[in-house]
Amino acid sequence: MVVNAPVRWVPPLLYGVVLVGGLYSAVAGLDDRSGPTAWKAAGFVTAIGALFALEAAGRRWPAAPVPLLLARCTLIAAVVLLDASGLSQVLFVLLPFTAYFAFGRTAALALGTLCLAGLLGTYLLTAPGWYRDQEHVSDLLMLCVGLVLAISMAAVAVGEQRARLELQAYAARVAELSAAAERNRLARDIHDSLGHHLTAMSVQLEMASDFRSLDPDAARRALEEARRSVRLALGEVRQSVRALRDEPTRPTLSAALTALAQDGAARPRVAVEVSGDEEGWGTVELTALYRAAQEAVTNARRHARAAQVTVVVQLAGDAARLEVTDDGRGFAPDTDAAGFGLLGMKERVHLVAGSVDIDSSPGAGTRVTVTVPRGGEGEVRVDGEAVT
Repeated sequence: MVVNAPVRWVPPLLYGVVLVGGLYSAVAGLDDRSGPTAWKAAGFVTAIGALFALEAAGRRWPAAPVPLLLARCTLIAAVVLLDASGLSQVLFVLLPFTAYFAFGRTAALALGTLCLAGLLGTYLLTAPGWYRDQEHVSDLLMLCVGLVLAISMAAVAVGEQRARLELQAYAARVAELSAAAERNRLARDIHDSLGHHLTAMSVQLEMASDFRSLDPDAARRALEEARRSVRLALGEVRQSVRALRDEPTRPTLSAALTALAQDGAARPRVAVEVSGDEEGWGTVELTALYRAAQEAVTNARRHARAAQVTVVVQLAGDAARLEVTDDGRGFAPDTDAAGFGLLGMKERVHLVAGSVDIDSSPGAGTRVTVTVPRGGEGEVRVDGEAVT
């Protein structure tokens, strides 16, 4: 059972009002009941003080609702018997009010019914013909109204607390999904940028090592290309830092693809063709196209042993189409050999509501087709959950 936090200020406020009213009646001599009044006033004040102490105990031991409820009921009954003003009957509304937070609506309604039944039974036993007395009828009706208001207020407070807890849980879930989405984005960026340039550097340094004695000029050119890849990698790092600092730079797709074609060794040859106007296309969409082309070209250089790679981009009015083909050895796209790079490519393209199609088989080359709609920034999804 989930115990909701009660509204702490309501019981002390009612205790204070009843205390002031009872003391005023005692001092002014408004008590028309027989018997000594000094000890009644002292007992009345003591019982009210005990109720205040009980509220403090409830804050310290919130896990003991039943003893607290029984003690509150006993003390309220004592206050009613000792009160000179008759105002203390209002304290009975606190029983269903506090019970709602600890035990729920059913218990609160049951206690409210018992309070009405108790008052009605007292009238039947002690006040014959009470139903013709305006004061008794008024007291009964006021208790009914007080109970309705108290239970309604408790219901509203409990509903608000539950809504706040649900909102906090939802916010925590959104934060968790957002963090996961950001981790995946950083993983894709590291793989697509630094991973690409490190792959190129590895190939170039291996070439420099192999041709160091056989062809010094080729080895020197490979070292120069490796240095160029280092500079490009540093540029990618600076661009990522600017993006993390909210200093976005709009990519120029044609220039980025031209640099990609010139990056690396002599093989494979990379031909780039871009048609259409980049104006009106978002940064996220152009970045997705570039990263997809980068991944496809890197795979052709590193794994496919291709001699020729062709990159064709068509920027139309409603969608952009990227096609990267190579004459390499191909692979089976539906196997685990596809690797993290292709998975990251698909994730990045899906984030802008695009699609990826990979047509390849062993020995037959590879064709990667990416389609991205204009204005395709979609919602981020992590494990099937959407983070808007």
